[in-house]
Amino acid sequence: MKVAVVGATGMVGHVMLQVLAERNFPITELIPVASARSVGKTVTYKDKEYTISSMEDAIAARPDIAIFSAGGGTSLEFAPKFAEVGTTVVDNSSAWRMDPEKKLIVPEINASELEDSDKIIANPNCSTIQMVLALAPLHKKYKIKRLVISTYQSITGTGVKAVQQLENEYKGEQGDMAYAYPIHRNAIPACDVFTENGYTKEEMKLVNETQKILGDNTIAVTATAVRIPVVGGHSEAINVQFENDFDLAEVRQLLQAQDGVTIQDNPDTNTYPMPIYAEGKNDVFVGRIRRDYSQENTLNMWVVADNLRKGAATNAVQIAEYLAAKELV
Repeated sequence: MKVAVVGATGMVGHVMLQVLAERNFPITELIPVASARSVGKTVTYKDKEYTISSMEDAIAARPDIAIFSAGGGTSLEFAPKFAEVGTTVVDNSSAWRMDPEKKLIVPEINASELEDSDKIIANPNCSTIQMVLALAPLHKKYKIKRLVISTYQSITGTGVKAVQQLENEYKGEQGDMAYAYPIHRNAIPACDVFTENGYTKEEMKLVNETQKILGDNTIAVTATAVRIPVVGGHSEAINVQFENDFDLAEVRQLLQAQDGVTIQDNPDTNTYPMPIYAEGKNDVFVGRIRRDYSQENTLNMWVVADNLRKGAATNAVQIAEYLAAKELV
């Protein structure tokens, strides 16, 4: 299978190449693509060097699949051009997620919605993916009424400039700032830009994408997204009110049975998910599972995942795997 990775030199693009190699995706020809300034340079895939192509050359090569992680503007411009030549695009930006004509896919939840006519497929936001993977089996059983979410998000979600800012601040050195404020020894309650309603774009992604993926616009969602100085992954405190009551033992069984979810939850041994353990792993980790005694039919849980993996690259590769397995490309 001929595969293009668009944005191959970025943080997520680099992890995409790693994940494709780890999972032995059936690539017969790899086409790494990046910005004009990177064309002609090389990236490594399975110990072999590949020359970076321009967008135009990649489109002309008519790949079977193009996995994008190159920003919304780039995707809006070039994803349709790939689709026009028959390529199926899996896009990691926010460009197509809320387009009613495009599918928003977490494979373990709704890959069955995909058809061979879907030429541009949206990969959800990182903080949404890990949350809905834990929520989907519970929604199916008890029906979610309301979600209150607080996120504690890795600087890797911003990109390499943010990682460099933290490293500079840790060393006491001056350098380019990814954020308006220091991130070392700080927490910034503003992920992405603010919208007119006072919420940030990141917070509204949690609202809108959750409803779309779970197929239920009646779910009430409110969120506060915070950037913290960690690199291993995103953490989320999730308060879930259900229409129906639940049994905690059954909740654990449902979560344990969900593909891609690992429970880490034993207060007696101080066992709970943390980004330091999630880094480099593809699963979503769930812990601190407990009833909210202040409100009926309500559950608290703590959800952690590597945002560059399941939150981005791994989910996109899993979509590509499904397309290949079902011969939809």
